[in-house]
Amino acid sequence: MMNCQQATQLLSEKLDRPLDTKEKISLGVHTTLCPPCRRFAQQMEELRSISKRYTKDPDDK
Repeated sequence: MMNCQQATQLLSEKLDRPLDTKEKISLGVHTTLCPPCRRFAQQMEELRSISKRYTKDPDDK
């Protein structure tokens, strides 16, 4: 089973690249069973959402 360090690493990588099926399943199982990692995942998504709101799209002119 994945440990918390591996889970947080994948959660960070998930922002930059698509995860493969094995990674998605392992991460999903881990975050289902681990409340701290689940909170971390929620915080990462919230930060991403906030940063998108306040950064200008390079295609916008």
